[in-house]
Amino acid sequence: MNCFGSPPGEDVTPPRSRRSANNMAANSATPPSDRRFLIIFDFDETIVNESSDDVVVQAAPGQNLPAWLKDTYRPGHYNEYMQRVLAYMAEKGVPESAIRSVIEKIPASPGMLALFQFLRHRPPQDFEVIMVSDANTFFIESWLRRVGARQLFVKIFTNPATFDKDGRLVLRPFHSHSCLRCPENMCKQVILRDYVMRRTQERGRPFQRVFYVGDGANDFCPSLILGPRDTAFARRDYPMHRLITEIHEARPGEFKAVTVPWASGDDVVERLRKHAEEK
Repeated sequence: MNCFGSPPGEDVTPPRSRRSANNMAANSATPPSDRRFLIIFDFDETIVNESSDDVVVQAAPGQNLPAWLKDTYRPGHYNEYMQRVLAYMAEKGVPESAIRSVIEKIPASPGMLALFQFLRHRPPQDFEVIMVSDANTFFIESWLRRVGARQLFVKIFTNPATFDKDGRLVLRPFHSHSCLRCPENMCKQVILRDYVMRRTQERGRPFQRVFYVGDGANDFCPSLILGPRDTAFARRDYPMHRLITEIHEARPGEFKAVTVPWASGDDVVERLRKHAEEK
């Protein structure tokens, strides 16, 4: 069940997208080395309560896509499909402002803004906060800036997306990998594994605990490398939660992390507060 991608310790951000990824970081320099914990967030249906790829269709003519376009989707190739969706919207004259507007209006998941407030007000040595998302730079940047949460994240790994001279939002894949479980453009396990390894080398020691907050099947894959001191916050009754439950039943002991189902960010805050009080 291992995933294989870039060699351990390398920055998995591809050269063509490294600039975009760095632009997404609250600070492109190396984060401080004194943080005790690492917390990773997904974006769609974790931070926000809907899929941003679904919501952007509200900016399309008639708030819908033609059947011929929908029929081009192939499982595992969603990034390619969204490239075609955004190209279609550009051809129909949908402006950047319309796309930004619908993305900014996506509601946060229950309790998520309270969770952000909790992280902001913790002592600076507590949490290093990153995001790993299969959305894209434009959607994430637009939404985070609207709610004032941009500076919380020291690093954001996502698919690069920028507007070209013709007003088209051009989406690209984040990287390539060999994991059969994940979509072809992103394996979050590869990203998390390499980030944790690199930060351990930079810090000279591992994080005391790693926390992963997600909801989807592509969040299950990175949670497989968490250890027994770590926590997988799986959104209750979403695919990540179901897959963890299935592996517990089918192969007891294989999934190492503590599993905490969440329905609200308040559930996450409660557990994080307990760990933050540890000495």
